[in-house]
Amino acid sequence: MSEHSIPDDARPEDDDARPDHDTLPEHPDALPEYAERVLEVAELIPPGRVMTYGDVAEWLEEGGPRQVGRVMALYGGAVPWWRVVRADGALLPGHELRALDHYRAEGTPLKEASRAAQGHLPRLDMRRARWDGGERADSHT
Repeated sequence: MSEHSIPDDARPEDDDARPDHDTLPEHPDALPEYAERVLEVAELIPPGRVMTYGDVAEWLEEGGPRQVGRVMALYGGAVPWWRVVRADGALLPGHELRALDHYRAEGTPLKEASRAAQGHLPRLDMRRARWDGGERADSHT
């Protein structure tokens, strides 16, 4: 269970017992503002392109690669997480095959693995796949 999930025994049994959405107080575990900003950037990355954790932090002019990575690990499941990557182009450990399916479907440039590569998994071709946000730079705040 996510640390931000509401336990089943804390939820009203009857939908009519729930207050209107407009009258709900802000949840104390609401998504942090920085996390919202990171996820918004992840959603801007076009299919077939990627940004590194450091690129996202630089785009936001706040935090660093570790902070972006933490946000993606905790909250990134609802956005195209596979488009926010390590700077070396290695696929996200534990999610390699799912990410690879997305990369192939989107036509993301890959470098085929050598026979010596662990698991024979390709890497992202960062020179060709990396997105600098140029198409959206005019709307960046």
